[in-house]
Amino acid sequence: MKADLNERITRTGPGTPCGQLLRQYWQPVALLDEFDPALDPRMGIRPVKPVRVLGQNLVLFRNADGTFGLLDRDCPHRGADLAFGRNEGDGLRCPFHGWKFDATGQCTETPAEPTGSTLCTQIRQRSYPLQERAGALWAWLGPEGAVPPPLPALDCLTAPDTHTFVFKGLWRCNWLQAFEVGIDPAHASFLHRFFHDEGLEDSYGRQFRGASLGELAGQRLPMTKVMREFCQPDISFVQTPYGLQLTALRRINDAVTHVRVTNAVFPQTFVIPLSETMTITQMHVPVDDTSNYWFAFFTSFAEPVDKCTMRNQRLEAVTLPDYIPKSGQHNDWGFDPEEQQTRTYLGMGESDINVHDQWACESMGAIQDRTREHLGSTDKVIMANRRMLRQAIDAVAAGEPAPGLGFAPLASCRFGPDTVDGLAPADSWQAWWRQAVVAKRQAAPWPGATDVAAPEAPAP
Repeated sequence: MKADLNERITRTGPGTPCGQLLRQYWQPVALLDEFDPALDPRMGIRPVKPVRVLGQNLVLFRNADGTFGLLDRDCPHRGADLAFGRNEGDGLRCPFHGWKFDATGQCTETPAEPTGSTLCTQIRQRSYPLQERAGALWAWLGPEGAVPPPLPALDCLTAPDTHTFVFKGLWRCNWLQAFEVGIDPAHASFLHRFFHDEGLEDSYGRQFRGASLGELAGQRLPMTKVMREFCQPDISFVQTPYGLQLTALRRINDAVTHVRVTNAVFPQTFVIPLSETMTITQMHVPVDDTSNYWFAFFTSFAEPVDKCTMRNQRLEAVTLPDYIPKSGQHNDWGFDPEEQQTRTYLGMGESDINVHDQWACESMGAIQDRTREHLGSTDKVIMANRRMLRQAIDAVAAGEPAPGLGFAPLASCRFGPDTVDGLAPADSWQAWWRQAVVAKRQAAPWPGATDVAAPEAPAP
């Protein structure tokens, strides 16, 4: 890839072509947990947070009635930082001269002005539409005055609160290289390889520690065993209205194949199975060009999510209040050479595979130099996604509508997307996986689980 093209598909700040594209889509900007005084005591005193998204500095605050506002951080008077503003329960007041703004950005008071002044009626700070869904606050940063598309009707945004959980973490690298790891079907057999299989009874909430759907010779097969012993997947994909549907087949024997179906939801989301009844919908949201937050939404199609367990598992790996990983380049991501020889392929822990992906992405550098890479046949999904990204950037720059979930009629459609990780008859795996996801949806206890289009069959 040429250097100028690498710049075009990675830079997301205001005025950049890729930034213009990403601003056509709803972005999660904070967890509701971030305003929980039990996790951040400061929020019990002053629920105000500085937020940086797509290279923009914003301020997020909650009023006394529970409503949220998201404004540009520089006060329109003299440019002071509104992240230090006084939260007065019905708006945010700049401490510099006392100008006050409500959640819509309207200036409501300019107290130093002469009595009777109507200056405040003429001042409005840029505000951004917000929606609360699935435990997160979603913002639309598109052109002022434009009508945003609906918040996408994905499973994670349709399921009730009892059946979803969301967490996030900061990675110090560009958003695109982080997203590309999630749509790479081959890497799991190496980066996440465990030399020993654990008991399945303690697998709740942990990736690649549960069992694949189905049985082999009457035994449930741990996903760790599948990934370790069958490391040459047959990868295929089909383009869909929302992005790409990916299939990785790992032939177990002449009669049985392991099928893993995942999705790349354009432009920055992937959907993968966590277990037989739970999916992960993960988005990589640029903070700026050299850092991003991943937001992982867990959706259960069976019992309610045990949020306490899920949260506590993940809090062990980050520091609050900013969800910064405890492992990183500063401590070699926790690398243990003895572990690499005896327990894991990478040597960076067995309890949380997220640090494995973090290392892969951050070790590439803040912005991966794609002029130096050499792609192979297993990178076909990466290449296809980059083509889609380039085409979409060019289309939006030319004034055309954003594709996928940036297009309002598509965003409002329920399509899932569906995933599966299981053992199927080798000669009828397409029918098997379609039947498996239909059965999962029909057994789900929440309304709307079955209100989706039939899954498309991946290309053989």
